[in-house]
Amino acid sequence: MARILVADDHDALRRGLALSLTTAGHDVDEAANGNAALEKLHEGYYDVVVSDLKMGGSDGLDVLRTTKQLHPTASVILMTAFGSVTTAVEAMKHGAFDYVQKPFELEEMEVKVEKALELKRLRNELDYLRNERQENYDFDRIVGSSESLQRVLGVVRKVAKSNSTVLIRGETGTGKELIAGATHHNSLRASRNFVKVNCAALQENLLESELFGHEKGAFTGADRQRIGRFEQADGGTLFLDEIGDMSASTQAKILRVLQEHEFERLGGTRTIRVDVRLIAATNRDLSAMVAAGHFREDLYYRLNVVSIETPPLRERKDDILPLAMHFIRRFSSELKKRLDGLDNEAQKLLVRYNWPGNIRELENAIERAALLAETAIITSSDLRLGDFAPAGGGRDSQSVVKLPPTGIALEDIERQAITEALKMANWVQKDAAELLQISPRVMNYKIKTLAIEMPRRRVLASA
Repeated sequence: MARILVADDHDALRRGLALSLTTAGHDVDEAANGNAALEKLHEGYYDVVVSDLKMGGSDGLDVLRTTKQLHPTASVILMTAFGSVTTAVEAMKHGAFDYVQKPFELEEMEVKVEKALELKRLRNELDYLRNERQENYDFDRIVGSSESLQRVLGVVRKVAKSNSTVLIRGETGTGKELIAGATHHNSLRASRNFVKVNCAALQENLLESELFGHEKGAFTGADRQRIGRFEQADGGTLFLDEIGDMSASTQAKILRVLQEHEFERLGGTRTIRVDVRLIAATNRDLSAMVAAGHFREDLYYRLNVVSIETPPLRERKDDILPLAMHFIRRFSSELKKRLDGLDNEAQKLLVRYNWPGNIRELENAIERAALLAETAIITSSDLRLGDFAPAGGGRDSQSVVKLPPTGIALEDIERQAITEALKMANWVQKDAAELLQISPRVMNYKIKTLAIEMPRRRVLASA
């Protein structure tokens, strides 16, 4: 849906054209003469202006000049009688999009309006593509077959075809942006822009300018008009990452766009209407932030129409090695270096590790190992995970245990070591025992004698 202004002093033609464009799904205003058209242009924003060239008061050229001054991205289509075609062609040299010679069929004008709107969409896409690179988010390109991931993708398949707002929750590095992209690229909006904004990366005033755009002179350094991300995403999807870091002022403006589908650029007074699907993501507990008064309750419920929880990597053990191989192939190509895979010890180390940084940490670990590897096979000594020394590395270079000057009971050292091993092994006793090079029976005995508390779900699972 676009906002269109029809200006003509011929009542029957103006009303018929307005009705035709309204029936086509557009929001149409009418102006009975040139002066009324100029007033409308000062009051609101229009995507397309259809104006008679000769009419009472200000003429079509005045409407063209005012439109280009106030709404640089709007298209002007002029209606002209036979005797003024030369003037209409001259007007096109000064920025008019097209002209139609009277009399004309309504279908002809509808086609020209659609072409003008398509041009605007293409310009928005070009502006976006200068700054962002489109990614491929097809389901068959998402690495992983674990049950928890497939549950998430099942929800995405169901909600993708709708226009419902989606809130993606999950720890940092769990692939929330990938899920947002998959939702867009499998939706009816897939041919339009998927625009991404990280709310935590920008200060409040910069974030609002990024989202809503600004007029020339809106603030120091605003030397030209800028189209915001909402306009770039018109007809498509806007992904707001880390929405929990957004200020109260920006939250209120986002709520208005969700409710009214309209906003004003910074420093502007003209209202701009958009058709945008919003997908938001956060690693914060928004419900707790609402309870603490740090996030708007009404915005929370607007965002939380469909909630998707991205599982942490430690709950996707079956996906760790396929993901690692995916990154190995990528870095092999980027580094122009032959890398064939991982040896057995390296595979065991990756699966046992708890991955607090999730997929992002795994990607970084593989990149570092790819750089350090001296053979085509990445070994455990090429990996360094968290603060732990590489598996298989020498123990002479540094002390494995740091003793405090006052000393420490051996029992406390054992308790710490076993607890750390259990955490690294995601509380699987057999894997933790292998990390400490003891038998599962000894591990079970130590857990009982040292009174180490196991998570309830693991106790029940092993019962």
